[in-house]
Amino acid sequence: MITLSNISESPILALLPFYPLLSFLLLIIFAKRLSWAQASYLSIGAIGLSALSSFVLVYQLHSQAFQLITVKLWSWFSVGNAEVNVGFYLDALSSVMIMVVSGVGLLIHIYAAAYMKKDENFSRFMAYMNLFIVAMLILVLADNLVLLYLGWEGVGLCSFLLIGFWYQEKANVLAARKAFIVTRIGDTAMAIGLFMLFNALGVLNIVDVNQTAQTSWQVGNESAYWIALLLLGGAVGKSAQLPLQTWLPDAMAGPTPVSALIHAATMVTAGVYLIARMNGIFLLAPEVMQYVAWLGAFTLLLAGIAALVQTDIKRVLAYSTMSQIGYMMLALGAGAWSAGVFHLMTHAFFKALLFLTAGSVILALHHQQNLFKMGGLFKKFPIEATLFFIGLICLVALPGTSGFFSKEAIIAELWSSPTAGASLWWCAIIGALLTSIYSCRLFFLAFLGQPREDVHHNDNVSDELSRLRLPLIILALLSLFGGLISLDLSSVFIANTSLIEHSVEPNWLHPVAIITPFIGIAFSWVYFKHYRKNTGRPIVESQTALVQFCRNGLGFDSLYNSCLVKPYCWLAKVNRLDIIDQIIMLNAWYINLWHDVLSALQNGKLRWYAATLGLGVVCLAGILLGGNS
Repeated sequence: MITLSNISESPILALLPFYPLLSFLLLIIFAKRLSWAQASYLSIGAIGLSALSSFVLVYQLHSQAFQLITVKLWSWFSVGNAEVNVGFYLDALSSVMIMVVSGVGLLIHIYAAAYMKKDENFSRFMAYMNLFIVAMLILVLADNLVLLYLGWEGVGLCSFLLIGFWYQEKANVLAARKAFIVTRIGDTAMAIGLFMLFNALGVLNIVDVNQTAQTSWQVGNESAYWIALLLLGGAVGKSAQLPLQTWLPDAMAGPTPVSALIHAATMVTAGVYLIARMNGIFLLAPEVMQYVAWLGAFTLLLAGIAALVQTDIKRVLAYSTMSQIGYMMLALGAGAWSAGVFHLMTHAFFKALLFLTAGSVILALHHQQNLFKMGGLFKKFPIEATLFFIGLICLVALPGTSGFFSKEAIIAELWSSPTAGASLWWCAIIGALLTSIYSCRLFFLAFLGQPREDVHHNDNVSDELSRLRLPLIILALLSLFGGLISLDLSSVFIANTSLIEHSVEPNWLHPVAIITPFIGIAFSWVYFKHYRKNTGRPIVESQTALVQFCRNGLGFDSLYNSCLVKPYCWLAKVNRLDIIDQIIMLNAWYINLWHDVLSALQNGKLRWYAATLGLGVVCLAGILLGGNS
């Protein structure tokens, strides 16, 4: 039980989100007056201060016997008996998140400063990036659900602004709008769940919510079921899981640093963080935990299949992100809380590396993103190819990499989990096989063989790439050795013996899990032989109906367009004259009618006034006589 005597306060924690907030304000106010260097130093310096503060806070946290730091900035408002404060709460879980957000965010900001140097709206771009860091830090540090929801909506807003940053292109605007609308569906479900949670428990502090739910409700409680289900709705929206996954591939329309920061390393993990943070609620709803596990399993399989046939290098990585988030959801649903958070951390390392390295390749190829127009890049850009290869082996989870440690930690707990079991274990294995196949396909198409199109070099390409390499090298080291980081999250997650099942596992489980990626690599080496040994001639893309179906995300966009978008547009067209508004406006028409009638009577003519007065007297007398009879 947490008591006041256990809690220590730190002024460093209070300032953590305010460095990037101040930078955002200065960048927005003085955007047109700042040079590239000034805007870069301001934005990167602010994130650097947040990253440094995060390191200090994590050190302070782990040096205490009871790992908890909190700070209250001010009282916000009161509702019922609950007081809502603007306060931050740092424990082992949120410490992992702030290190990912500020640490990986700093490397992405350094990369973005060089990548976006020539953009005329550079200051505005960096301001949006800073604002995103602010919102994400508030989300993961909030000590109450209202402040968490504020950060939750903040990252949604920043996602909209950054995806549509190059708003001159219609496709970018449509992608930003799609991301905002689809995630709003999940946000609405989450808001309803929070209202139900407060109505049932009367508290909003996150620690109090988890503890009060555990003491007030039994496992299988109906309120816990519906609240957990609604919170899951919010999580699948932000984390691009079924059935709200369609926004993420289109979000690749934004600049590559945006893809790395928001749609690979941080924002899409917000749903995973929400479920992990509210574990006290989800443990009381085993059925919902099964939903979490199965949604994660279906998403990782769907995304893996779709990634097999993509032609855009960033869309392959986008579907890969959906798949890896599916692994995290699968872990949480199986009760493997620590393993899911561990994979969240390692995934941030290697997926940021993959996106940023892809950005370097795209920049070198003059914004060419089609895999079938690449080829032979290992010889032309050996450093970038090596860095990308490191990211891929971590994604594939080859032994010794960070991805291996985190993914194997998830798979190891699935077989004996009562909410997962053998079926979901096999889903995870098939997902690992698909991951190795589409990763090899991507690497063969882009980096091996001979170039399929001439790359028009200029004198500045090498210089531009060299300026982008420092954050990539750091991310590569984290991707390789990040699995050695020890995470102790036992103090965060509530133990529940109902999710512990001591069953005898077959001896072949772990060998199969380890050898599966190598099977995928061997299969790809043979099946995609014509990709890795191409002679430089164009490769004809397959255009079969099945390939197109998978390339379009297994038809979910078409399904939603037919069932939701078109009917809505039809209703809007039918109602283009605002039929409903016209019915409401009858009241205004009635009032205006009498206004015109009464105004016409006031014409200033004495005879008219006398006649109407006499008529009124006659009518009144008639009414009186009629009533008496």
